[in-house]
Amino acid sequence: MVGEGGNWWREPDVARRCRALSRGLTHCVKRSHVRVPDTAAGGLVTPGSPSANSHAPVDQVLGELHGAVQRIAANVERVLVGKPDVVRLALVTLLAEGHLLVEDVPGVGKTSLAKALARSIDCTVSRVQFTPDLLPSDITGSSIYNRQENDFEFRPGPIFANIVVGDEINRASPKTQSALLECMEEHQVTVDGNTYPLGSPFMVIATQNPIEMEGTYALPEAQRDRFTARVSIGYPDPQAELAMVDEHAGHNPLDDLRPVSDAAQILRLVEAVRRVHLSPEVRRYAVELVSATRRLPELRLGASPRSTLHLVRAARAQAALAGRDFVVPDDIHAISIPVLAHRLVMTAEAQAARRSPADLIRALLQRVPVPTAALDPSAAFVRSMNNNNAGTPR
Repeated sequence: MVGEGGNWWREPDVARRCRALSRGLTHCVKRSHVRVPDTAAGGLVTPGSPSANSHAPVDQVLGELHGAVQRIAANVERVLVGKPDVVRLALVTLLAEGHLLVEDVPGVGKTSLAKALARSIDCTVSRVQFTPDLLPSDITGSSIYNRQENDFEFRPGPIFANIVVGDEINRASPKTQSALLECMEEHQVTVDGNTYPLGSPFMVIATQNPIEMEGTYALPEAQRDRFTARVSIGYPDPQAELAMVDEHAGHNPLDDLRPVSDAAQILRLVEAVRRVHLSPEVRRYAVELVSATRRLPELRLGASPRSTLHLVRAARAQAALAGRDFVVPDDIHAISIPVLAHRLVMTAEAQAARRSPADLIRALLQRVPVPTAALDPSAAFVRSMNNNNAGTPR
């Protein structure tokens, strides 16, 4: 969970105790045939090797993750003052290989958040200003006739970048918005019958203003469902706004931002997040929570199976940021509303009763039984090793 003073990246004591217990369990079974994951080497090593006995690779990867996240967060918070929760969610989405929708009123720092995160990572970055006359080829690229070669050649569009910032995405027509569907889901672009893969990592950070609806086109459900999370920044508190006036009134902090990480390191961290253990109980809990939204009478459309995958991936990233290599139900709770709320379509009666998707998800979190067995870290670690021994992927 988010700590005070914005130092949420610091490893909690409970996480250190859990990993100490895990190392003790590893020592107890080191003479068995259980295979322990070696996250640094990218493969499986048999117990008895130095990597397996010391369990150092897990600590090393989590240490690298905390260091990188701390640097990126500190960099972004130089621009977005007083919003550590928002910065955390943006980093969770990045490590979960997802896309972020920033939705809020004008002037609260939506574009600044996207640009600060993009500038904090040494990778290819592009920005697209969505307008009503923007065409799909302006995003994906197009084939141009080359007179010297007497043939058509493909000119890539701004979508061919590691981080793509889409400003005011709902000002483009649905035809242009649909150009992002294949890119966001399949990480590829198809133009004139040819398919071009996108680089890794790949993240779309889009902003939109939900208040000013004149001259805008609401995002269709298929487009919203491709965003892993939606975040609303909100107004800063008086102290943060005073600090912003003191620091930003005469100077733009974006001009001073320098990269504190790179694409190669982000890929290593993403791979580490993929290996965070997810017990069958927590996996079943996530499925039950999402499927419960489809039975609510207040909704015309519940959460999709894709949202279950996004919820699980974000929970793994949330656990990694908390210093754990296993997911607990609290991780599901922490990211349920950002991951699920923007996918739900309310009925007219629910809207008239002033119910919100966030209210419905909070009620479901109180109603769906929590798997208490998954709270035992020793049991989770033992099950993880047994699954590895049986050939079951983590």
